[in-house]
Amino acid sequence: MNEPALQLVETARRGDEQAAARLIELFYQRLYAFLRRLAGNDADAADLTQRAFARIWPALPGFAGRSSVASWMHSIAYRTYVDWLRANHRTEDRSDEWWAQRAAGGRTPDEAAVAADLAASLYAAVDHLEPDVRATVHLHYYQGLTLDETADALGVATSTVKYRLRQAIAVLQAEFKEEPALQPSSPRCL
Repeated sequence: MNEPALQLVETARRGDEQAAARLIELFYQRLYAFLRRLAGNDADAADLTQRAFARIWPALPGFAGRSSVASWMHSIAYRTYVDWLRANHRTEDRSDEWWAQRAAGGRTPDEAAVAADLAASLYAAVDHLEPDVRATVHLHYYQGLTLDETADALGVATSTVKYRLRQAIAVLQAEFKEEPALQPSSPRCL
């Protein structure tokens, strides 16, 4: 996606509205999903996504291409979220209904139930990580950014991203070792 996105950025810089619309099509859902995970609800995520794009357009001429378009846009979205948090906004807890709407498809009902329970527990555990670690997990694992793109988006070194991911994995492994009922091989889950 990097090459077409770079071409769209160049074309949008020259005032092509169709290129700008195509950039929104390419990145809106990704930025919304990222901000949804961070903000905790649909309304705030939609507002934050709009704010992020409102910051992206004036910054477009300054995009130097030192990072991917995806990491650059996620960086702006993340900073939009941080500014929003600093303004004393609160996030709301995710309800059971919210998690139920995200059940995986294509599996048998019992596999889907186990996977949904495990996913809900994992997402809830990730939500309790330190904010910097949580944002790193969201960008790398949920948004699929590379280590370098995640580092660019967060404005940290790649080694910091690696450290945060190792830290998150260690915390999550320790938490799930304490809860044997959540292990997929446990008879209580089957």
